[in-house]
Amino acid sequence: MPITPHAEMALRVESKVTQRGQTTIPTPVREALKLKPGEDRIAYEILPGGKVLISRQEEENEQDPVVSAFLVFLSHDMQQNPQHILPLSKALMDNVAELTAGMEVSLDDPLTEDDDE
Repeated sequence: MPITPHAEMALRVESKVTQRGQTTIPTPVREALKLKPGEDRIAYEILPGGKVLISRQEEENEQDPVVSAFLVFLSHDMQQNPQHILPLSKALMDNVAELTAGMEVSLDDPLTEDDDE
């Protein structure tokens, strides 16, 4: 069964989990992710319903230690207190739409020096 309703499965492979909780990534998966043994890292995303996505971990140029610590805290809090995760209200979404009306933003554009201040 595909992970998402829109995903199309090209191939299904399996591997065994050892007594120590380890497994070998099957060759077709390594090839699909273009993994280089001893060099690359993989990332796991745990989805609702017990599904897990595996992907090649892209290298990050710089990690801000404050942002990293905050993201760890946020991740822990979300796991420990899922009841605190609430959808955005319509009023807040309307307020955001009003505040940003007419603004054009491209997330692909590089930041200028003025944006860093």
